[in-house]
Amino acid sequence: MSARGLARVASLLVRAGVVLTAAGALALLVSGVGSRWDWWDFRTGFLILRITLYAGLLVIVVDLAGLVLALLARAGRDALISLVTLAVLAAVASIPVGYLRTAGRVPPIHDITTDLTDPPRFVAVLPLRRGAPNSAEYAGPALAAQQRAGYPDLGPARVPAPPDRALTRAAEVARSLGWEIVAIAPEDGRLEATDRTRWFGFRDDVVVRVRPDGAGSRVDVRSVSRVGRSDLGTNARRIKHFLETLQDSLAHDRGETG
Repeated sequence: MSARGLARVASLLVRAGVVLTAAGALALLVSGVGSRWDWWDFRTGFLILRITLYAGLLVIVVDLAGLVLALLARAGRDALISLVTLAVLAAVASIPVGYLRTAGRVPPIHDITTDLTDPPRFVAVLPLRRGAPNSAEYAGPALAAQQRAGYPDLGPARVPAPPDRALTRAAEVARSLGWEIVAIAPEDGRLEATDRTRWFGFRDDVVVRVRPDGAGSRVDVRSVSRVGRSDLGTNARRIKHFLETLQDSLAHDRGETG
């Protein structure tokens, strides 16, 4: 093949790589956004994601072929475009690959609590979970063992504030984190809310329980996904972030009053 013909083929492959990479990035975005905005069921979103990952292998081949031919044809511009396309493809692929790596590191569970022997119970949220694939009933010792193995450092927060103040501040923190408050029951020291994951918009329900603990309060949290076997660590991260934010907020109040 002549140098001109080689350059023409390289240019076609490079352009095809750019188009396919852009289409893959769009499909990756839409797979989650479509589920979040209720365009389709989350299973359809997962199917689009899976197809995009498999198609990505073909795109890699096209991009690499375009790069090699561009280098052979000494087509510097096409070679540069191909390198940029490969970099973009790697960045796009890092998102689902990151989720897959996380799935391999955390236990395949979706019900996380800071109290494994007496987990907080849902009340007001239950009607909202009607028909959800995942039950709000705690699965017992087997689930607790999996959580201990996967999240050994997860536990309740003990704060110096009295229960009523701790619950009020818990509600403020929940709202600041974007949770939708479902119910606040001061007489039971309970707060129930719903949060959504960023990408697919999965709805996870949270119950916060505040009980007296000496001169202060003990705050327990439970976060349960409505769908999916594994939450990829989302519920544990949510609980940790909430409790850290709550403790920082109450510590700030104490510092101001001190």
